[in-house]
Amino acid sequence: MPRLLQTPLAACLLSAVIALLAALVALALGAEKVDLRQLADKSSVDADIVFSMRLPRVILAGLVGMGLSISGAVLQASLRNPLADPFILGVSGGAALGASVAMSLGISSVGFLSGSSLLALVGALLATLFILWLSPRVGAGSSILLAGVMFNACAMALIAVIRALTKPATLGELLLWLSGVLGEQAPEALWGLAAAQLVSFGLLWALANKLNALSLGDEDAHSLGINVRRLHRWLYFLCSLSVAFAVALSGLIGFVGLLVPHLVRRLSGPDMRKLLPACAGLGAAFLILADMLSRLMFRLVHTELPVGALTALLGGPLFFILWIKKPS
Repeated sequence: MPRLLQTPLAACLLSAVIALLAALVALALGAEKVDLRQLADKSSVDADIVFSMRLPRVILAGLVGMGLSISGAVLQASLRNPLADPFILGVSGGAALGASVAMSLGISSVGFLSGSSLLALVGALLATLFILWLSPRVGAGSSILLAGVMFNACAMALIAVIRALTKPATLGELLLWLSGVLGEQAPEALWGLAAAQLVSFGLLWALANKLNALSLGDEDAHSLGINVRRLHRWLYFLCSLSVAFAVALSGLIGFVGLLVPHLVRRLSGPDMRKLLPACAGLGAAFLILADMLSRLMFRLVHTELPVGALTALLGGPLFFILWIKKPS
């Protein structure tokens, strides 16, 4: 299949255009029909729906999709494992545990962050520090994946205990967060998420050439003068930072970081200089459109489906199709 994204610049421009088109479609469509001709009148109901309700949610979906997709591409390349996922390092388990503690204790808000978002962020960052502390002791590759799986398993066991002790009135909120939701967030929270994603993306893109060498194998990368252990730790930290901020504001949304890099790799090839910006734009577009679909489903089922459940329903079959049709 010919590569559609021949250069890093083409990858940036085309993926940015796709993300922008997805955002415009998501602003126009939703549970409530709006008259786009009324948007010029800032006091109209249509303008309030689009700019006050849909626009922040589109921005949130785009930033979360961007972070999960980039992290998935980096981890798949650095660990040389096509099934590596942003949540595999234990970030999801730490975030879920922190949010569960906040909801069970009734911590409503701390500053501009909700209590669940704040403790989810703290839990994810603590999980990141644990994996960074553990990485020199167990090595990279499959050992790190196994460490992340075990950490998540322990965290989920603790969450099961917390769920059993949580009051029924709070249990619904906890289960919804664990399913992945893109709810209303304060502007300060969106600015913080945007800063975390842009910094992580910029630093990871700056390491693209080293990532290309690392994907060939640790020994080959070391022969090129790369400090492999230090590079692995930087990659883990930057991916975990990106995912931690995303999960704190969105809950657990799966398959984005697994599916999008595989899809983009068909279009751009394995060169990380093209793959990363393409994943940023297409990952943002994928989650924006998935969230739009969850809002449109309200007209049919009279309730809004968790976007995390929808990405799993969409991502599972799509990933299976990509996987069985991979080049031999």
